[in-house]
Amino acid sequence: MTSTTPRQRTGWAENGGQYEYRMLTIDRSVSRHDAVRLLTDEAEHGHWELERTRLYVGGERRVWLRRKIIRVRSTL
Repeated sequence: MTSTTPRQRTGWAENGGQYEYRMLTIDRSVSRHDAVRLLTDEAEHGHWELERTRLYVGGERRVWLRRKIIRVRSTL
């Protein structure tokens, strides 16, 4: 019987891959539809992905976005 780990990491993360993070604060006056549109634009044009979202008591939303930092190695 062989055992496997439940979550195997990708080669990118094992080789020192890093993420860049960005935190957005969305005011309570912004509708949910507008917030979704804002996050969709960030994802499509900035290559960001959703890391975490929090809704606070006052209605304020905080959203953490992340994207991979890609470093190009010299081939010379």
